[in-house]
Amino acid sequence: MTKKISPTMTLLALAISAFAIGSTEFISVGLMPLLVQSFHVSLAQAGLTVSVYALGIMVGAPVMTLLTGQINRHTLMVIIMLLFIAGNLVAAFAPAFTVLLAGRVIAALAHGIFMTVASVIAADVVAPSKRASAIAVMFTGLTVATVTGVPLGTMIGQLGGWRWSFIFISLIGVLGLLADYVLVPRNLPLPSKATARGILRVLGNPQLLVALLVTALGYGGTFVAYTYLSPLLEQKMGWSASAVVVILVIYGLMVALGNTMGGRWANAKPLAALLKMFTGLFVTLVVLTFTANSQWLGLLTVLVMGFFAFMNVPGLQLYIVQLAEKYTPQDITMASALNIAAFNVGIALGSGIGGQVTSQFGLGWTPLFGAGMVALSIGLTLWLIRLARPVKRLIHKFNQF
Repeated sequence: MTKKISPTMTLLALAISAFAIGSTEFISVGLMPLLVQSFHVSLAQAGLTVSVYALGIMVGAPVMTLLTGQINRHTLMVIIMLLFIAGNLVAAFAPAFTVLLAGRVIAALAHGIFMTVASVIAADVVAPSKRASAIAVMFTGLTVATVTGVPLGTMIGQLGGWRWSFIFISLIGVLGLLADYVLVPRNLPLPSKATARGILRVLGNPQLLVALLVTALGYGGTFVAYTYLSPLLEQKMGWSASAVVVILVIYGLMVALGNTMGGRWANAKPLAALLKMFTGLFVTLVVLTFTANSQWLGLLTVLVMGFFAFMNVPGLQLYIVQLAEKYTPQDITMASALNIAAFNVGIALGSGIGGQVTSQFGLGWTPLFGAGMVALSIGLTLWLIRLARPVKRLIHKFNQF
């Protein structure tokens, strides 16, 4: 008889794998100056390591969901981590910048399908009242990666070369592989079969479509500035390369705090909580535009940005699942996949805009353009809140009757 694995242990496995994946997603932010020197590319070109990775997830999440929908969840998790390790090894031994980008795309394919499946598993293994918190636990792996994995990988790159950073991440991937093999149950139920028509059903629903836009704009706005955080800290604020490593650790701690608080706040009313989070992020990015030239005020603002940056993730993921359960219950996994894609549309859009802003106007203007993206998400969130109110009134009147 197979011993039952507790939900806590399953969430732990997901968090360990998310730690590995989170380390890869953001490692190039810390390695940007080293990649510029090694491949003799511009800062904007080096930023492609972020935007191309995001594009790989954007395309890979729904496509991989279609291709892998009927594969046993345990087996799929093992395949995902093997693909992840392979992508990072390609990047580690890349002889040219284009090969490095290819390795990033391979790892991104693993990332997209992992987050899609893991979010649904996390939400399903706990009580409904704790779903956002469960998703936050799974995403804790990403925040811990921001706290420790990215700064440690950056330090390894500074000491031994950027290639060792990707080797280091590959080793973390091996740990994630072992955790999934041991701790993810082998008898998890398969979701409804994902189909291309399911994509059309999700995108054809106005509320789901707007929610996806909110994810892309609200989450992606941070990346206009965050993609170029290391150059911003060094060139605009005057911090040394060694100090940047320490700052990235503190920044990661702020991200972890924000992620945890965001999960708790979003449990009951995710949409109302998201509106407050986006407002705080908007104000912070506007302030950073004016403090970017000040060493200490700029640093303080960057840390506040870290608090708000990923706070919205659990709420955004929970809200899209709730909408899918209501409007397209046969396409919950696909809705989750499209939301993961939307996160990375935001990253690609944000980092791409950041590259153009850096080239045309300078690093100091990136926070203001990021604030513009977040402002659009605030407007769309208000529209969703307004749309939901008449429905709630009807339900209230019906209950009174």
